[in-house]
Amino acid sequence: MKNKFKMLISEDAAEFSAEKPDIFSERGFEPSFCAKDGMKVIEEIKSYRPDIVLMDMFMSNLDGVGVMRQIKKENDVKQPVFVIISNFDSPMLEREAMSAGAAYYVIKPFRPTDLLERISDLMSYCATSKNADTAACEVLSVDRELEITITDILHQIGVPAHIKGYHYLRDSIMMCVRHPEIINAVTKELYPSVAKKYETTSSRVERAIRHAIEVAWDRGDVDILNSYFGYTIHNGRGKPTNSEFIAMISDRLRLHNAA
Repeated sequence: MKNKFKMLISEDAAEFSAEKPDIFSERGFEPSFCAKDGMKVIEEIKSYRPDIVLMDMFMSNLDGVGVMRQIKKENDVKQPVFVIISNFDSPMLEREAMSAGAAYYVIKPFRPTDLLERISDLMSYCATSKNADTAACEVLSVDRELEITITDILHQIGVPAHIKGYHYLRDSIMMCVRHPEIINAVTKELYPSVAKKYETTSSRVERAIRHAIEVAWDRGDVDILNSYFGYTIHNGRGKPTNSEFIAMISDRLRLHNAA
């Protein structure tokens, strides 16, 4: 039987077990709960030595960013993977959390099963790294700045962070920045690659991304949308297709990086 990942959670246990009592064991997690107190979280990290820390952005005594910064300074403490929970859909807060070392930022409300599935995928990816047991899988930080930039763009455009299409879009754009040729094989390569990561199907990825773009067009700032997709808005074609949306943002990022 494979070893379970030790998870420290600054949440009420009832919020997770209410949906499904064995939700943690099914995903290979061994949970430990503590108070929403930053100093208590630091104490538990030192004593419990968790693989993952799931904590609130805002806690008494010390916030989530403060906890991550403090733990980074502790050379003799096992560095866990940090997942931040927040009540606020704020690109500024998400950027601050990711810059401080968070591997994932999730907005309330969320379904515990969906969140644990994402964390399970995250840890599986870490396990492929030679240094997976140290420094909280530093491989995840290689493209963090790009991920933060894409996150900012999606927030500006108006794509809400709590829907699946948001995450699919972010991963798709990152793939296209790294491998521009994949935009010419959206259905054959891009969707299947994203689907594999999230253990879903290509058709669901396509629908979720289309829904995310539709939501952005309904709630987004017209000036921001115009700055990215001006030709689409003004010539009566309506919102861009999935591939147009991904291509335009990834092209813009590549040009910016090349400058």
